[in-house]
Amino acid sequence: MDIPYTVEPRADTGLYNAKVGIWLFLASEVMLFGALFSSYILLRVGATEGFWPHGWLNVPVGTCNTLVLITSSITTVMAWASLKMNQFSRFKLYHACTLCLALTFVGIKSYEYHDKFTHYEIALTDGRVADGHLVESKPEQVVISGHYVADRKELYDLHANKPHAHEEITIPRTQIQKMENYGPWHNTYTAIYFTLTGLHALHVIGGAIVIGFVWGPGSKLFQSDPERFTNRIEISGLFWHFVDLVWIFLFPVLYLL
Repeated sequence: MDIPYTVEPRADTGLYNAKVGIWLFLASEVMLFGALFSSYILLRVGATEGFWPHGWLNVPVGTCNTLVLITSSITTVMAWASLKMNQFSRFKLYHACTLCLALTFVGIKSYEYHDKFTHYEIALTDGRVADGHLVESKPEQVVISGHYVADRKELYDLHANKPHAHEEITIPRTQIQKMENYGPWHNTYTAIYFTLTGLHALHVIGGAIVIGFVWGPGSKLFQSDPERFTNRIEISGLFWHFVDLVWIFLFPVLYLL
């Protein structure tokens, strides 16, 4: 028995089933990310004055990742357009580019995550705070590349405070009161940052898996049912555009504001 409306549109919606399904799914995704963006706004508005981070993220790296994702949306459109023109080899080329760009995005985001997990704030017994990236950790001492501050508040607004010269600092374990990296447990900002960008990264990885399948073994369908295969590429492309659109909102909210 054939599944109805895989190619021809339904009479009630004017769309084939998969397209109806993806739009319903994307509507649920809008509600998911909408709730998280709303949480971000409420957390930021309710934060203690002077203790909401500014300048903690690398804007050039984030900008580069934004360009990577936007370019991937262009290549996925070109892949779909190539199929509409019955140019299968060009589809393979453009979709391979989309997959490579998706993996590049995840790679850059992994680099940013690694930077946060190796960046430490160390409270000392004399009241000072040492801040910097971990160089070496031994049972008797910790070595970081960073600087000292007298007040933790200096670490929050990096735009307003003058940049400190980084130097290699050796701290005996006996002087460390608390040592914590900039992971999601560090404060409210890093918690919402890792939640939003982590969920988005999972969507990128999921989309890349689908793109990899339809580019590889799934592309055999083009030989037997090219129109249905083209529809599959359109559906995966709609999801990919949504992933791109979410990042367009994430980038200015987290990196620029």
